[in-house]
Amino acid sequence: HRIHYSDRYSDDHYEYRHVILPKPLLKFIPKEFFDEKEGTLRLLTEAEWRGIGITQSLGWEHYEVHAPEPHVLLFRRSKNYVPPAQPQQANKPSNTKRK
Repeated sequence: HRIHYSDRYSDDHYEYRHVILPKPLLKFIPKEFFDEKEGTLRLLTEAEWRGIGITQSLGWEHYEVHAPEPHVLLFRRSKNYVPPAQPQQANKPSNTKRK
């Protein structure tokens, strides 16, 4: 059983995708990730959804759950999302020669 990632689709503001978890995987997701009243997953933080095995590039936000299908997670990110710049490594060898 593998996690399925939809193609991306978009509107004027966001690009979207949905992620479908294999139903057997739901049994292994921590109980605190669920909304007890609704019987669905609650909105997960990036650390939480990455922790259950969802892998996607930076900037995606879990923004909605689909009650009839609790194994379907809906994600979005800004259309013009730019990942944060990686900090420069302090230990890079410099090109200047010491005398």
